[in-house]
Amino acid sequence: MPARVHAIIVARPGSSARAQLLRTLDALRAQSTPPAAITLVVCGDAGSIRQSEVVAATVEGIIAARSGTSFADAVELARPRVLEGSAIWLLAQDTAPHPRALERLVGSLERSPSAAIIAPKLVQTDDDREIVSLGVGMTALGRSVELAAGELDQGQHDGRDDALGADIRGILIRGEVRDALRPDRALAGADEGLDLGVRARLGGGRVVLTPSARIAVSPDGPAALPAGGARRAYATRTAQLHRRLAYAPAIALPLHWLTLLPLALWRSITHLIGKRPEAVAPEWGAALTAMFRFGAVSRSRRGIRSFRTSSWASVAPLRVTRGDLRRRLDDGHGSEGGAVSELRFFSGGGAWAVLAALVVSIATFTTLLAWPVLGGGALLPLRTTVAALWADAAWGLRGVGVDLIGPADPFAAVVAVLGSLWPAGPSFSLVLLWILALPLAVLGGWFAATRVTDRSGLRIFAGVVWALAPTFLAALMDGRPTGVLVHLLLPWLFHSAVVAHRSWGAAGAASLLFAAVAACSPSLAPALLLLWVVAIGITLGGARIRGAVRLLWLPVPAIALFAPIVIWQLRHGSILALLGDPGQIWAGPQAGADAAGRLALATGFPTASFGDWTAVVGTPLGTWAGVLLAPLALLALASAVAPRWRAGITLLVVSLAGLATAFLAVGIAVSFAQGTPVAIWPGAGLSLAWIGLTGAALVTLDTMLTMPRVRVVAAVVSALAVLVCAVPSLLSFHGEKPVLTDGPSSTLPAYVAAQAEGEKPVGTLVLTPQNDGGLAAEVAWGVSETLGAQSTMLTTATDIRGTDITTLSVDLLSARDFDAAGKLGELGIGYVLLAKVADGEGDRALTLRTSAVTALDQRAGFVQAGNTARGVLWHLEADAADRAEPSASEHATARLVTTVQLVLVFAALLLSIPTRSSRRAARAQSRIAGRTPDEPMVLPRHAEDREFEDAYPAGEPAPDDRATQDPEPVDDPQPTDAGAETAPTDAGEEPEPDEPMVRDRTETPEEER
Repeated sequence: MPARVHAIIVARPGSSARAQLLRTLDALRAQSTPPAAITLVVCGDAGSIRQSEVVAATVEGIIAARSGTSFADAVELARPRVLEGSAIWLLAQDTAPHPRALERLVGSLERSPSAAIIAPKLVQTDDDREIVSLGVGMTALGRSVELAAGELDQGQHDGRDDALGADIRGILIRGEVRDALRPDRALAGADEGLDLGVRARLGGGRVVLTPSARIAVSPDGPAALPAGGARRAYATRTAQLHRRLAYAPAIALPLHWLTLLPLALWRSITHLIGKRPEAVAPEWGAALTAMFRFGAVSRSRRGIRSFRTSSWASVAPLRVTRGDLRRRLDDGHGSEGGAVSELRFFSGGGAWAVLAALVVSIATFTTLLAWPVLGGGALLPLRTTVAALWADAAWGLRGVGVDLIGPADPFAAVVAVLGSLWPAGPSFSLVLLWILALPLAVLGGWFAATRVTDRSGLRIFAGVVWALAPTFLAALMDGRPTGVLVHLLLPWLFHSAVVAHRSWGAAGAASLLFAAVAACSPSLAPALLLLWVVAIGITLGGARIRGAVRLLWLPVPAIALFAPIVIWQLRHGSILALLGDPGQIWAGPQAGADAAGRLALATGFPTASFGDWTAVVGTPLGTWAGVLLAPLALLALASAVAPRWRAGITLLVVSLAGLATAFLAVGIAVSFAQGTPVAIWPGAGLSLAWIGLTGAALVTLDTMLTMPRVRVVAAVVSALAVLVCAVPSLLSFHGEKPVLTDGPSSTLPAYVAAQAEGEKPVGTLVLTPQNDGGLAAEVAWGVSETLGAQSTMLTTATDIRGTDITTLSVDLLSARDFDAAGKLGELGIGYVLLAKVADGEGDRALTLRTSAVTALDQRAGFVQAGNTARGVLWHLEADAADRAEPSASEHATARLVTTVQLVLVFAALLLSIPTRSSRRAARAQSRIAGRTPDEPMVLPRHAEDREFEDAYPAGEPAPDDRATQDPEPVDDPQPTDAGAETAPTDAGEEPEPDEPMVRDRTETPEEER
């Protein structure tokens, strides 16, 4: 005898929900085997539904529940109305069964005596050819896995009849077990059908799939998972953790409970690596929720225990293995729709360009190979240990001043990263940086050009022009590490930032590079933020909300690194002090705010020497050196009317932002070098302007100059002009007085360095007589003044920071009788160095030096250690006190600041790590940013055709002699060596409507598959 079926429908109020409900009721009345009774549970206002004559004529009762009632609670409210022995059919307002659905479900129930639950095939309401769900499995760790979802229904799964669980919508529960198999209210709408199937299996029953019974469902019904990525992730993870606690053996339950938070941390890391940052907050929310639901866990465990008759071994055969999961979730090769184009770094000549730049660099800096430490200009040695490097990068006691405690400059973190690359001798990393600077610049320029053009020759052109930029060569020859690092980092920032809206991987990498560039040159931060706002506006203008969300992440690591110093400067200094250059402040040559300086900046030179041309041909002729850059500038300006004019105008805006930054920088002096104000280095702004100029020129060459010979001539003329402009700078290192020097390994005498070996906090008071009759006083700690220990808190200070040593320094050289040695010893200072002026001493400085030596020699408690190359040195007879340590509250502040910074930087680092899926998604989209749909694309040819590539680009016919080659098949109108087709984007990545995707038809057979 067929089972009596009682249908329970859970509905929500609303006009759309009412229409869905009426459709479901019509479907129930049209069943070949209608249910014996229908109970409707309305979660919310049921007034309009009660007034419906169709509803009243179909259902046997209507139950009104609160609007927040869950699906499981609603089913529980209707259970008392179900007659004893009746099977329960669980439906929702959006589940419309096909006419014979119930007949086939009941038939399966009668034919399978061991079946406790019968599950139908769920299909889309709008397209019943798409499977929504047909069976649910579970991994060994409790993760639910849809066995068939989002597939085109071709009957490929109709042979399956056994599963561990199923979607709760539309399942039929046998009447004999309906009291034991109740939806768990603690699951909050997720995995309810899977949980019922697991409990049925433990009770000796089965979940039988009936693919012939079809039910159409909507994605937003009351029994579906919550809408929205964060809500859905929270519900799914909460259900998984609850089931883990409910299923665990009693002895293992405490262990599972203790691992909830560590697992949340680990899964947060995996979410970031998997480019799912939106799942991090739900992960922690689910973990905290599961930790404190003791009553819910207890009820679930009690319900399982009361019905269980089998062991967990009965569940094991139906679990989804790791191999099954990998095959199901990883679609392997070909999901990217084919590579857009090969990078062709080696075959396109990029590697040869980098190698040639290395040869030029070695020829330019030949003697650097024998130097252990690089000195001169704004260069200083680095700490001798990696631990000390990172200590300088953290909030705490600063390596300058007496007892100055506060945040480190973000540039100290960049120095720590650089020094960590050569842990045996961190200072040698600067030598390597200088030797590899030219090839690294070519490499960065080449990769940045891949976002603008596919042509190998133009990419090499961009790399060469970027490496020969006047501002970069000036920073190299003048020993400005911040300028060199900014120029090396900017192309990589451009490479990742222009596609940051496409993926979290690019956004993570761009955010780290954004922070590094801003750390090396804070004066660039306003321009970068302006360009960031423009990028968000462009993305929102294209209705790409997800892309805008990714772009919002870009400044977050930089904000985390700069926030402490910003707060400190706002409390103790000025807002303009934040723009001060980090590291050693050096009053070296640079363009000023006068007319000559403005002219140099306008032509791309950061110094008034115009790339050392004034030293070669004299000042009047040297000022015309900027004319050599005119061809490049003309090409850049033409990009505004090129076919890809949007990209051209955007790059010109970048150039204008950099040029404006340079012009404003030379008029702002917030840093001081021994009391002398020093203007901000304008070279960083010029580097930003140069990348916009080079990119705009590439747009013109790639899209506007369609005649190959014209394009080649324009590129060669521009590159040769830039090369000629750079020759004097490249040769200046071999001149009479180069700025770069061999060392020193320490800015203090060797005696002090030996005593402070091992980074001991030995203080040295450095007094430097000035040519204007003044006295500069500073305190160095350890073996030397170091680059990472410098702090803008002191270099931008207009009043005393920390303990005032100016009065003590003056009294030390005066005739005043006091215990000078005792005062210095209390501050932890054990040495006094009377240093020499770097540019030579005048009469007033020499007079002050002579009187200072006499005064110190007569001071009690001081012993002269000798006249060294650094100056005259004295040490105290008595041992100096230990340097003051931060208080407990200051240590707590340091820990908090460091932890927050590390978490955000680590998150950005995890986001930037590429994965297999992110690489496939990147290959699914055009590498070129801003490409228009109708723009022709350059694709690689077979080896036998590469000789034609330069003279005959893609889209132009080859000469007549190509007709002598093998003819193409008649049925293949596309040439096999340069065909192109559009390709879909990978799942989870946002398609770009303005960037067509192409496919290289020369890919291997495996990639083709």
